[in-house]
Amino acid sequence: MSNVDLVKLIQERIRDIPDYPKPGVMFKDITPLLADHVAFAGVVDSIVNHHGRGTIDKIVGIEARGFIVAAPVAYHFGAGFVPVRKKGKLPAETRAETYDLEYGTETIEIHSDAFEEGDRVLIVDDVLATGGTARAAAELVRRCGGEVAGLSVLLELSFLHGRDKLGNLDVHSLVTV
Repeated sequence: MSNVDLVKLIQERIRDIPDYPKPGVMFKDITPLLADHVAFAGVVDSIVNHHGRGTIDKIVGIEARGFIVAAPVAYHFGAGFVPVRKKGKLPAETRAETYDLEYGTETIEIHSDAFEEGDRVLIVDDVLATGGTARAAAELVRRCGGEVAGLSVLLELSFLHGRDKLGNLDVHSLVTV
């Protein structure tokens, strides 16, 4: 990656889709980035390098695009992967958190037994927008006994001020617009 400008590459590989999933929303499509091995590997490596191997016990991936980034990050950390899913999608006992997002409300869940007490947990998602999803995920991790080590995202939409809703959470964004 030394000869590649990762920020520029990420920006070139994320396309805007206007009015999706509803009018007035500018959707950030990461599928071109995922299809580019250099860009995708660079994202995973950058997240792992930022936090340092051996510092994280579990990686939380937020449904659905967060799963795609979080799973290889967990592999490279040698950490477990824990999915945070939309309500009703997990089979065992769960804890739930409802939050506001850019275009409505949502409820996410996590398995109640996802963490050992004191597990250091990194939350990984594709985009930080209004901060509702990240804040809800962090609250679920804490309620289940984990310690939130931080949040890593591919893209931060700073104009939505999501970071402001996350208190003192360590937020690592690869690209901020």
